[in-house]
Amino acid sequence: MGLILLLCIALTLSFIPIRQAQAAVLYSSGFDNGQSTGWTSTSGTWSVVQDNGNYVYYQSSASEGRTSAGSDYWSDYSVEAKVKVENWNGSNRVYVAGRYLNGNNFYAASLYNSSGGTLEIRRKVNGSTTTIASKTNVGLSAGTWYTVKLEMSGSTLKMYVNGTLQLTASDSSLTAGAAGLVAYKAAAKFDDIVVSDSTAVSPSPSPTVTPSPTASPSPTPTATPTATPSQTPTATPTTTPQPGTLAQYNLTGFSEGNTGGGAILETDSRYKKVYNASDLAAALKKGSGVKVVEIMNDLDLGWNEIPSAAQVSPFSAHNSPLTHPVLISTGVSKITVDGFDGLTIFSANGATIKHAAFTFKRSSNIIIRNLEFDELWEWDESTKGNYDKNDWDFLTFEESSGIWVDHCTFNKAYDGVLDVKKGSNGVTVSWSVFKGDDQSANSWVTQQINAMEANPAAYPMYAYLRSSAIGLSKPDIIAIAAGQKKGHLIGSTEFASDNPALEVTLHHNYYQDMQDRMPRLRGGNVHAYNIVMDSAGAWAAKKKITPAMESALSGKGYKFFVTSNGAISTEDGAVLVEKSQIIDVGSPVRNNQTDPSDASYTGKIRVTDTIYSLDGSYFRGSSDTAGSPLAPVPAPVKPFSWNGFSSLPYSYAADDPAALKARLTAADGAGAGKLSWAKANWLLTTY
Repeated sequence: MGLILLLCIALTLSFIPIRQAQAAVLYSSGFDNGQSTGWTSTSGTWSVVQDNGNYVYYQSSASEGRTSAGSDYWSDYSVEAKVKVENWNGSNRVYVAGRYLNGNNFYAASLYNSSGGTLEIRRKVNGSTTTIASKTNVGLSAGTWYTVKLEMSGSTLKMYVNGTLQLTASDSSLTAGAAGLVAYKAAAKFDDIVVSDSTAVSPSPSPTVTPSPTASPSPTPTATPTATPSQTPTATPTTTPQPGTLAQYNLTGFSEGNTGGGAILETDSRYKKVYNASDLAAALKKGSGVKVVEIMNDLDLGWNEIPSAAQVSPFSAHNSPLTHPVLISTGVSKITVDGFDGLTIFSANGATIKHAAFTFKRSSNIIIRNLEFDELWEWDESTKGNYDKNDWDFLTFEESSGIWVDHCTFNKAYDGVLDVKKGSNGVTVSWSVFKGDDQSANSWVTQQINAMEANPAAYPMYAYLRSSAIGLSKPDIIAIAAGQKKGHLIGSTEFASDNPALEVTLHHNYYQDMQDRMPRLRGGNVHAYNIVMDSAGAWAAKKKITPAMESALSGKGYKFFVTSNGAISTEDGAVLVEKSQIIDVGSPVRNNQTDPSDASYTGKIRVTDTIYSLDGSYFRGSSDTAGSPLAPVPAPVKPFSWNGFSSLPYSYAADDPAALKARLTAADGAGAGKLSWAKANWLLTTY
């Protein structure tokens, strides 16, 4: 009887609707740290001040004040804020706004001190404002806090005050936009702002109740991550997720069906929280049985900086650093994850891992999310700038299947950034950022250049660049070295028998100042959609090297230049690039890297509805558009077809490339540390 009871409880728990329990909070701001982080004001005088011991956001001028936060792609959601008008300054309005594109386009839940106090749902489109629903004689008062909520779901708009539904309207003029606050000639304070997916449960309507003042604001309760049942979620084909909903972050692409380590409880023995290298070594040791690894804080994993207890499998010493002063001290580790079936590695806070290269071998159902990888590059004197010695890549996958890398950030690396080799398939890389060095005063590249500048005699290649024979300045060298040379090598060996098995989907990734391989494919299939190749910085740096410099460097055998390639398909591989944006890439689409006259080295590559700009020129179209700058080079074009199937085995929704860069660089865009949501969400694959 006891066993039956336990089974019943377990079955009941396994069908708890996880999504509703986690409330789908897209953004929240309580100003508790005294900062208005995330908010951008365009008019008025905004500041964070104290109100009865609480920090609040204050618009104090007698002119119109506007500020906004979030993503222009948010669509169906609610925005709620506590609002207190300090001074109406006449008959004026204060708004909690949604689908806010700019000061001339938004919806608003309005408090208006006219006609005995008026509530309104208002629409402003192209600068013209219309009241589309209103209620008078509700008794609004200055100096009183009200909780105001605007909910938008399709064309349905609702206004709540103090948890009570007051107004409903219908309008389809605006479909998406950020959250906003507007004080029209009134001085007003705002606090505890919460933006939620509007699929969350709304308060029960009671339209006959007028708003009553609330007490001074108390912090809105923060959702505590609830225990997730030990049920492995199964991926379903993506339909068409709307911008602004969590569904846009669903797992799709070739890795669809990947379950990772499953949504298991933190109390499960297979769930390991990692605070240091020893914890990580134990969790990733072959046969450990661990399913979920949560990285709790930043990890410095260089071979010389981890304790001896961690210097065991899966850790090993990587190639020894030769030039970067930090890496010479810390060393570099290689971490080999072998033989895992079902493993999720994530951080809830976007933790950073440094001085280590991960290789996954003979593994399946692997998920890596919300992590940043950094400090794995050094200046290459030993191969004269060819970068052929150290073989440091942040992530490499070999003989593996079912891989999802999502919402990660990859900084500059010595070799590649994320490579897929030896027939690995079922790979999706999504919502991630790949970038070069930012060239700041203490950046990773700047530290390296400073070390060589202090002792140029020890670095012959660097000394030659600085000599009168070449004449590059220190800032020039930093700028040229800042870009990341290689992105994704998919298939490491020419004509390898397992190359046809390679399958990779790249979507919603932002490549900043990458010089090559976005991706570079040998055989197999790659589908890239909604990616941005933004190489404006690298393209500008390329122009610093004159033909005379190139000739002099070549004479010495030095390789110091900026490559400018985009997507590359070779050896009969199939690459489809859709609805993407390519900025300042000299050779955006290539189909042969070895011998254009030998068709066996030529790949199939097609581009559709993609925006391409170079030195101010602009083109939007496809690779087969007449006169297209996206036509593949340098070999004769092979007709496009997938290898092994006639159409993609999954469905997906692609965004308009015109707004893609803004989307990926938004507060909830690509990269680690961008999403503030319940921790358990990182263990799910659909929302």
